[in-house]
Amino acid sequence: MALGNFTSLQFKTCHLFGTCLYPSHFLPVQSKRISIKPLVVEARANTRKESAKIRNRRLRKKFNGTPTRPRLSVFCSEKQLYAMLVDDQNKKCLFYGSTLQQSIRENPPCSTVEAAERVGDELVKACINLDIHEISSYDRNGFARGEKMQAFEVAISRHGFLPR
Repeated sequence: MALGNFTSLQFKTCHLFGTCLYPSHFLPVQSKRISIKPLVVEARANTRKESAKIRNRRLRKKFNGTPTRPRLSVFCSEKQLYAMLVDDQNKKCLFYGSTLQQSIRENPPCSTVEAAERVGDELVKACINLDIHEISSYDRNGFARGEKMQAFEVAISRHGFLPR
């Protein structure tokens, strides 16, 4: 290995930094291409579920239950149905009924759809006992009207408690 034969490096002077090896790196580069990326809006996961929650919150702001006109809130899971009469002013639950209650399911034993109808009948009895003649709003919590929900609504609408 011979250490001779080096090519000499040419240093040029730069007015900013003194001497520099590659003066082209310090010169401003002007690009004639302007690339603009398009705006991409991506949907979040579970948008249907979130929109139902947002809708429900917006409805609760408009329809507040009072002691004489409570809000009827119904939750329907895959197997059961739960109903509540809510007084939003005093933050009280005036009535609670579900298809899981033994008093509703027991005499005689019945299916979930029949139990949902019995929950509606119990709700009507509780409204009569509490001297409630109308309901301010019917809150389904974004659930579709399945068999249980329809059976519950039929029992309530027979007595005129469903708002039109």
